[in-house]
Amino acid sequence: MRVALAEEILNLDYNYTTKREYIIMAELTDATLFELDPETQEFGAAVATDWNWVDDTTLDVTLREGVTFHDGSELTAADVAYTYNWIVSEESEAQAKGTIERWLDNVEVTGDLSLRFHLKSVYPLVLRDMAQRVKLRPEGAYEADDGSIDESAMASDLIGAGPYKVVAFEPGQEVVLERFEDYWGERPAIENVVVRNLPDIGTQQAELMSGGVDWMFKVPLDVAESLGNTPQATHLSGPDLRVGFLVLDAAGYTDEEGPLTNVKVRQAVNHALNREEMSKFLIGGSSEPIHTPCHPAQFGCTEDIPAYPYDPEKARALLDEAGYGDGFRMDLWAYRDKPAAEAIAADLEAVGIDVNLRYVKLASLNQARAQQEIPAYFGTWGSGGTADTAAIARVHFSSESDRNLSGDGELTETVLAAEKTADPEERKRLYEEALTTIAEQAYWAPLFSYSQNYLVNPELDFPLSPDGLPRLDESSWK
Repeated sequence: MRVALAEEILNLDYNYTTKREYIIMAELTDATLFELDPETQEFGAAVATDWNWVDDTTLDVTLREGVTFHDGSELTAADVAYTYNWIVSEESEAQAKGTIERWLDNVEVTGDLSLRFHLKSVYPLVLRDMAQRVKLRPEGAYEADDGSIDESAMASDLIGAGPYKVVAFEPGQEVVLERFEDYWGERPAIENVVVRNLPDIGTQQAELMSGGVDWMFKVPLDVAESLGNTPQATHLSGPDLRVGFLVLDAAGYTDEEGPLTNVKVRQAVNHALNREEMSKFLIGGSSEPIHTPCHPAQFGCTEDIPAYPYDPEKARALLDEAGYGDGFRMDLWAYRDKPAAEAIAADLEAVGIDVNLRYVKLASLNQARAQQEIPAYFGTWGSGGTADTAAIARVHFSSESDRNLSGDGELTETVLAAEKTADPEERKRLYEEALTTIAEQAYWAPLFSYSQNYLVNPELDFPLSPDGLPRLDESSWK
């Protein structure tokens, strides 16, 4: 199977990377303690076969027998403890550190195949982080022969324990994978995978049509629909946890008495937006309009909160009630999906809001937001593929985040409280309270979920996952 990726693969070690392309690679080459069922969102055994909470901050884990790394060495508790302790160590600059250092104190070995995890505090997403973020490495993997630290040791000479092993790697050009016959789990149906870095979408298309590529993703909707009607390609559209939304400066950071500090104005903005048409015609595929500030598939993302159906007349009436019957001028910032940004601007213009669309690079938007210079922006968030409201709520509504334009301290307390209890029902209650506040106060204007478009060889059976993560190891030839 020949896979095309636009993003250059420069580092094979997912513990030190973040982007979606690297997640796709890690699914092929690496193993984790637990696995997450994308259908049920339940955790199951992987390298770990059993786990037990001794108390709220102590977790005992038992490992599977007979797991081997790609170099043939047996995976033991010492390897797992080394991996986790290394990532949270002072010397480590791993990308995974930011995720697990919030909750992990240390890991101790209690037997050849048993460990004890000591947490800093109660944290309900421990198993999810173990299932998704930390890839297991052999003991000493990040040490050079002379004993010095070598953070890049696994970057090109990866030793994983996943279904495929790396047999050749040219950074930025190609990765060649071979099925690992000693893999502890169910072995993939396809023996070899070649991942090609092809930055230009036109080149990817040409390669697909000529037979040089069997799978490509992040395909623009018009391209996917066009080529999907040819005998050489099949268009598949699957869900994605990414959502689009409009964030409004309710706190008045840009103008203490500005229009957006008025809840009726923010509610008017919500009623002005035709989410259904944006979702259907601009995103397409499996995209759906949403009224929640999270993806409905995420844990805790209740849809039983106030909604603002498309109603331009209602929007105009609310603006009039708020004292803005003649409209007002508003800068709207955006950095991606320009047609959607333009549609948002057009809908707001239609109810009397004079929109100045500032379409910029992401770095410029981030800088302006950090300096509290943005009254409204069209943003998106993919939650790192994590189907839990925590993955979007903390980032956008904590007091430390410059993405939080609500100025609502009580809301922040509620959002963070949901991460301080392991009781799922209490977490649901807290998120329902937080999401209801966000909706009632119209701090956001939620828009739509995203859709992932793929083009594949018609002979390739590529199953779509409900969480939007491409699991290429589950592919097979028809």
